Amino acid sequence: MALTIKPRHLRIGVDVGGTNTDGVILDPLERPGSCILAWHKSATTANPSAGIKKTIETMSTLATITPDQVASVTIGTTHFVNAVVERDASRLSKVAVIRLSGPFSKHAPPCVDWPDDMREIVLGHYALVKGGLEVDGELISDIDEDEIIAQCQEIQTRGIKSVVVNGIFSPIDMVERQEERAAEIIRRELPGCDVVLSKEVANLGFLERENAAILNASILAFAKKTIRSFQTGVRQLGIQCPVFISQNDGTVLSGDLAARLPIKTFSSGPTNSMRGAAFLIQGQGESEGSSGQPMLVVDIGGTTTDVGFLLPNGFPRQQAAYSDLAGVRMNFSCPDIKSIGLGGGSLVRQGDTLTIGPDSVGYRLTQESVVFGGDTLTTTDCAMLANPSLNVGKAELVQGALKEDHLVQFKALVAQKIEKIIDTMKTSPDDLPVILVGGGSIIAPDQLKGASKVLKPQWSQVANAIGAAIARVSAVVDTIRSTEARTAKQWLEEISKEAEEKTVMAGASRESVKVVEVETLPLQYVANKTRFIVRAAGDFDFSRVTTNTIPETVETDEALVETEDAKPKSQPPRLSREQEPIVDIATYKPDVRNRVWYVGEADLSWISTGCYILGTGGGGSPYPHMILLRQLLRAGSVVRVVSPTDVNDDAAVGCGGGAGSPTVSIEKLQGDEMMEAQNELYKICETPATHMIALEIGGGNGLQGLTLGASTNMDLPCVDGDWMGRAYPTKWQTTPVVFNERQPIWSPICIADGNGNVVVMPKASSDRQVERIMRAALSNMGSQVAAAEPPVTGAEMKRWVVDNTISQAWRIGRAVARARQENRIDTVAETIIEECGGSTAGRVLFKGKIVGVERTLRMGHVYGECIIEGTDVADQTDTTSSSQFTGRIKIPFKNENIAAIRISRGGQHEKGLLEKQEDVLAIVPDLICVIDAQNGEAIGTPEYRYGLLVMVIGLAASDKWTGSARGLEIGGPKAFGFDHLKYEPLGTFTKPVSVIDEYDTSSSA
Repeated sequence: MALTIKPRHLRIGVDVGGTNTDGVILDPLERPGSCILAWHKSATTANPSAGIKKTIETMSTLATITPDQVASVTIGTTHFVNAVVERDASRLSKVAVIRLSGPFSKHAPPCVDWPDDMREIVLGHYALVKGGLEVDGELISDIDEDEIIAQCQEIQTRGIKSVVVNGIFSPIDMVERQEERAAEIIRRELPGCDVVLSKEVANLGFLERENAAILNASILAFAKKTIRSFQTGVRQLGIQCPVFISQNDGTVLSGDLAARLPIKTFSSGPTNSMRGAAFLIQGQGESEGSSGQPMLVVDIGGTTTDVGFLLPNGFPRQQAAYSDLAGVRMNFSCPDIKSIGLGGGSLVRQGDTLTIGPDSVGYRLTQESVVFGGDTLTTTDCAMLANPSLNVGKAELVQGALKEDHLVQFKALVAQKIEKIIDTMKTSPDDLPVILVGGGSIIAPDQLKGASKVLKPQWSQVANAIGAAIARVSAVVDTIRSTEARTAKQWLEEISKEAEEKTVMAGASRESVKVVEVETLPLQYVANKTRFIVRAAGDFDFSRVTTNTIPETVETDEALVETEDAKPKSQPPRLSREQEPIVDIATYKPDVRNRVWYVGEADLSWISTGCYILGTGGGGSPYPHMILLRQLLRAGSVVRVVSPTDVNDDAAVGCGGGAGSPTVSIEKLQGDEMMEAQNELYKICETPATHMIALEIGGGNGLQGLTLGASTNMDLPCVDGDWMGRAYPTKWQTTPVVFNERQPIWSPICIADGNGNVVVMPKASSDRQVERIMRAALSNMGSQVAAAEPPVTGAEMKRWVVDNTISQAWRIGRAVARARQENRIDTVAETIIEECGGSTAGRVLFKGKIVGVERTLRMGHVYGECIIEGTDVADQTDTTSSSQFTGRIKIPFKNENIAAIRISRGGQHEKGLLEKQEDVLAIVPDLICVIDAQNGEAIGTPEYRYGLLVMVIGLAASDKWTGSARGLEIGGPKAFGFDHLKYEPLGTFTKPVSVIDEYDTSSSA
């Protein structure tokens, strides 16, 4: 007997793409195999609202349903992201930014790292005012209402209608509510103005969260009009149900919330396909991802194949910490999708060997493909030739289009391409189910290596619309809590309840809500502080949602909605996260005159990249420091570097750097604390500095010598060298302490927090005591300070320094930039080794994929280990290479990487089992550097996560560390608790080649 359809329970899903608009009507009361009452696929119309209306109308007729049976309409759209990618000034509004940052972030203004044309279109005004929190929730300063009112008057004068409020550590601000209070003032002073709170858009990461909030604010007016037009079209069909918009993480937003947070819809298309695929296979007797088994979804369109990883909780795996859109770096949640140029319209060429793509006929498939009467051979033609039962076009038209041996090659090549990309997405060698969806899935084989089964479900061509129809509600709590009085487990229980309650408030029914994702991240150098990220999800409670339409404004909608181009426009190239200057790397020469290197923007970008790689996983990202120094260069500042050999013996070489948690440094951007610490130190130091040097070349501190020495700061040349040759977790792990010629070296010392607090220590009993006292003060100064160390003589510097490390960072960064420019990331690890002295000075230790990460907090330091599975990490379109690395290694770390150790094939060693000497590939003080195989950038230990493809390189440490028993005691295995292992060098240290020696123009005169 047919199931009687109950009123108001059907779900409609519509996905509006650049080429096609797909729709489904779904009955959730039916079994998955028979729940699709109707589906429709048509070309996207110039007016997407009209296209949505027509699609729903067509499906309603096919399914013979009435409007009162529909419980929800969910729409996925690329409309908003296209406006940003296309830099469409007609759809992007000017934005004002008010930062609640007190004395911090002044050197990195809003949109500082944006492409110039995007900044010109979007940024209308900004102001830095009082406000902001420390990592422990203490006030940097309270907001000042008068300050904000004054800025409102300026914003009104400029005619700006969208305002972003961004406060330091606002995502953890549950008590002071500074962003909310500032927004209340703005709305009172500027009635009708759109106000975006950064904490509602993204999480920790000040610049990246602000960038996302600005883009969100810029598109608000357009989003309101667009979503209102969607709602109106649905209402005109007589359907009086809520209209939802699907978002990036596989859940949905109500129409009014999507109109406030349109950025959360930017990557909804791939996510809809993944969720729809998982739902569809239930009809084939399979269970959905939420039952506990991860799955891979392969979506094959006309031009590309997109692969995503569906987690056991039923949601897509998300990208790493940062994403990039139209050259803007952000940190909002996006699905982790990898793509290759393989689709149903990919061109097939016959020669000595057969090749496929990456170019495609795309949406012209039905006009140009041979099987449809055209003259262009495509993968669809070859698939029909291999299997005429596919019933696409006219099979007789492709007879004889391929030689028999080429047909065999075609099948093998398609399989290899898909197998390679699915392997890059897996987190273990185990076979996983693979679900094929998309109109181009007919070209894929029924069996794939690495797949436990290959599923091609019915209705897969509209999986994206199905994903929209079944989407759920979710909410995330990302916060930092103290574990001094309460355990992490106790906090997780409370935060999980908070996430569940937040999900209910977002519209979910209370009985359906469950926690689906939990992550705990102890903070480096911050005692008893842990970051908790908890996500909950549930089904919509339709009894509580409203059907209100977004109110109309005085502006008309037509200009922004009705004239939208139906076909996708060409996208501008995405820029790297540093916005690298465009230079001819092969011919570029740094500006070196009279043995002084004048650092330019290209040099700075490369040095920054190299510093993070030399950080061996620690030191914090140099990115915010690079932005600050680049601003100084653009303002006319001169930055000089000199060789250690050119420094007079009686010179005074000063030093300064940051100390604290990298988590704090990405949120509380540097103010004037570096110069403040130096100024206060020299009030008690009799000898003024004549030069500056970096404390450590690894990480963010690698740029501090350059910054302090800039002509607009101390106006001193920076020595091409440092006191570590890498990064280490403590100040006493420096080469001057190794030489021990005077004790202590780092006294007197001064630290400043940038907020009016300065600590000066005139003397100390030892360098270890300096470290202990400084760390104690650090915890009460916001967990981040600038430190100024007393100068040493030029003669001492030349004995203690690790020479030419700025040059080394420059060469490493140049190698990475060249590899990206020439599309040779697959060999970037080998190139870096070559730049650092060749095979005698280092080697590639391993290439593979991170399959496990553990972290614990002890004495303020984050300890842990990273497990890497050997695999081929080369370009996934290259099907000829195979991996030379097999098995697994583990990398234990204490903020920085300690060792690379081969482990048993079965997985991690049992707890407490000691490593064997013969398993050690490299160990401190040698440098173990983990590099992202997709872009050549360093990956810091806080960024380690499942699934990242990585290369691991080992570099021989400076002989300043390895040349004495004291050096090995301070910087070797015993210093990190590996007393049972003996240091055995992986190579012979090669002194980095000086940029000054190579490029000095005076030397050739």
